[in-house]
Amino acid sequence: MVPEEQITTIVNTGDDLELHGLYISPDLDIVMYTLAGLVDEEKGWGMEGDTFNCLEVLEKYGHETWFRLGDKDLATHIRRTWLMSEGLTLSETTRRLCLSLGVKIRLLPMTDDRVRTMIRTPAGLMGFQEFLVKRMAQDEVLEIIFEGAELAKPAKGVVEAILDCNGIIVCPSNPLVSIGTILSLKEIRDALMKTDSSVVAISPIVRGKPIKGPADRLMRGVGLKVSAAQVAELYKDFLDVFIMDSADRELRSEIEKLGIRVVCTNTIMRTQEDKISLAKVAVEALEKASR
Repeated sequence: MVPEEQITTIVNTGDDLELHGLYISPDLDIVMYTLAGLVDEEKGWGMEGDTFNCLEVLEKYGHETWFRLGDKDLATHIRRTWLMSEGLTLSETTRRLCLSLGVKIRLLPMTDDRVRTMIRTPAGLMGFQEFLVKRMAQDEVLEIIFEGAELAKPAKGVVEAILDCNGIIVCPSNPLVSIGTILSLKEIRDALMKTDSSVVAISPIVRGKPIKGPADRLMRGVGLKVSAAQVAELYKDFLDVFIMDSADRELRSEIEKLGIRVVCTNTIMRTQEDKISLAKVAVEALEKASR
């Protein structure tokens, strides 16, 4: 068991947006709510037991309400927006929110600068949340653009956390617009390549399909194969161990040719026991790689 205080989580902020005058950071929030034991497990987002009374009234006033913000959830966005209006960085704001909710793991946004994941489609260029939520990921993907990434700097503590740690786990999230957005910051990718710590990644693709989300549509849109092997290829410059589902074991040799050790196990987390089991496999893989 790794003590919570010794864990740092670096989170994508390319999905951040402003709605109703509020600064919203979807990925930071779902990680924070999950760690605080507040997340709505059934929906997979927002707070458990939330209501949507405010949104219903906003709709009566003519506001667009395609991005579902619950009443409890709104409190987070109000507090974040207020703190940032006082001059606090997103990092410091996140630290204070986590402290209030009793989250002991250090949660770091990838950057305090503005980076936006944009999706080019035949209907035009749009933010990722508009593509995913408002338009339900139905548009053909022509290009993925990380606006601001070239000038953005990693948030304070991000590079240091990568260079000075006992191991790194790249979680099974979208390789292009979650993990890929973080990697779009050159200093972060460089740190992953330079670190003496072992790096383990878990595949979000099983049998050619994403476990969750539109990774398949995005990968095909930019000319990539939808496979666990393709994910390993995307990470090959810094990856030591790749964990993929046993259903994809026939891809083992293809990935091992990249110089990456492969671990096959169940990666589909249907239950809490599945989550714990996969976490143990990842930590064990790190320990073996570090010997």
